[in-house]
Amino acid sequence: MNNSSSATAGAVVFAYHDIGVRCLETLLDLGVDVRLVVTHEDSTSEQIWFGSVREVAEKNGIPVITPDDTNSESTIARVAQVAPGYIFSFYYRQMLGQQLLDIPSSGAFNLHGSLLPKYRGRVPVNWAIIHGEKETGVSLHRMEIKPDAGNLLAQRAVPILRNDTAFDVFQKLKCAAESLLMETVPAMLEGRISEAPLELDKGSYFSGRKPEDGRIDWRQPARDIHNLVRAVAPPFPGAFFDAGPHRVELLGSYIRGETARHEIPAIYVEDGRFQADCSDGQRFQVTKLCIDGKQVGPEGFQAIFGTRLLLDGVAGE
Repeated sequence: MNNSSSATAGAVVFAYHDIGVRCLETLLDLGVDVRLVVTHEDSTSEQIWFGSVREVAEKNGIPVITPDDTNSESTIARVAQVAPGYIFSFYYRQMLGQQLLDIPSSGAFNLHGSLLPKYRGRVPVNWAIIHGEKETGVSLHRMEIKPDAGNLLAQRAVPILRNDTAFDVFQKLKCAAESLLMETVPAMLEGRISEAPLELDKGSYFSGRKPEDGRIDWRQPARDIHNLVRAVAPPFPGAFFDAGPHRVELLGSYIRGETARHEIPAIYVEDGRFQADCSDGQRFQVTKLCIDGKQVGPEGFQAIFGTRLLLDGVAGE
């Protein structure tokens, strides 16, 4: 641990996911005295594609707890026992109640995956891509009971390119989170940083998403469908539609601003690649296509649907 003044302030870290891993590593690199880590047990029903906060804590000899109820009396008592000056929350999945927020002497702070006040709430990266945003970022803010609503300390923006998937954007956010914390935390712990109220009326709040929300409505324009596909592409559940008895999943797409070849929405093969013509007269390339859970190439697709799968009348529910 280094001798910077940041080392004098003890902290409890609530964290999960890759961003939780990188933010915890960053605090440790800065010399912050992390006295307790609170994280989640990995769910057997979820595809785990991200790093382990628990492993980072254990490598550094930091006590770890994984409570089912973050706001239980036992969890509150355990956090209070280490007398933290700060609480940090990095992609932790449960809300911290007022009793927890009142424990640290200098406050509780959360790193959120959007440019607040835009995209408050759940899965902000996925929502930003679905809405065709050209940028997003990370925001460090003071925590209060209302989610993602406390005073803003700092932000760092990253671009969203037209073919970036949610996974691509997450990789950018990890780097943005590291650099933001490296720049902000030392000043924050020394009392040299200002806060500004969030203008919530200029922002937006979104709830979580379910796998069924990935159903494609072929009445929408090409770019909107492409945005959905890349927002929920693996490791997320994926975009899909039903064609007769078959479930068709579009797990990758690429758009170039090309004109559709047909007036009616359709998926077909051209020069060995899947193309999707849409209702607005534009098209995008389908880079990964599955039928009934199995990835297929042009021959497998044509064996089931022929040369072209017409999509008129295929709408989301």
